[in-house]
Amino acid sequence: MSTEPGDPASDAVAHVGRGRPARYTHEGLLELVVGVFNERGYDGATMEDLSRASGLTKSAFYHHFSGKEQLLRMAVDRALGALSAVLDGTVAGGGRAVDQLENAIRGTTEVLLAELPYVTLLLRVRGNTDVEREALARRRALDARLAALVQSAADSGQIRADIDPRLISRLLFGMVNSLTEWYRPGGTASRREIVEAVAQLAVDGLTTRATDRRVPFTRGE
Repeated sequence: MSTEPGDPASDAVAHVGRGRPARYTHEGLLELVVGVFNERGYDGATMEDLSRASGLTKSAFYHHFSGKEQLLRMAVDRALGALSAVLDGTVAGGGRAVDQLENAIRGTTEVLLAELPYVTLLLRVRGNTDVEREALARRRALDARLAALVQSAADSGQIRADIDPRLISRLLFGMVNSLTEWYRPGGTASRREIVEAVAQLAVDGLTTRATDRRVPFTRGE
């Protein structure tokens, strides 16, 4: 995300760097703030916590930012913008519904891994402020677009129809979102391996061929 001269974030970065041994970039400062929000919870984090973590005084923070809500908006906008771009690209690419669904799964997984702190924060907002409520509304709109891809693939017979598409959508993207709970960069599995595993588990489990391989369920097992 770039900043223009006169933009509050750009001015804040210049102020942080003035007279200090280290200089924050816009991205670095925002990532630091998001880290504090994720560690303490948005409601629990104070401007004093942010100033202490950054080395920027509270008065300097308030000179360049109206408060926590502006910082939260910048953070969730980054996550929502990246996720929305994935869906825009998926739909624009056309193709079979099941292929679009697979591309959406891959893309959203890639965004989550690449923008982990920001997506983690997005998934934790609870709707206690106007910014949070707006973020939740935008997230629900994204969920609806993803659910529409599932429904389209089911209606066209490209994925199994014996499971409610709404349930499929919740399970699929619940699996993707759960990565925020355990994935850490530098782990044993690479980003590429995780993306491939998620996509293969999802698509192989949803294709109509998968219904032929199911083991009959016996009650009590």
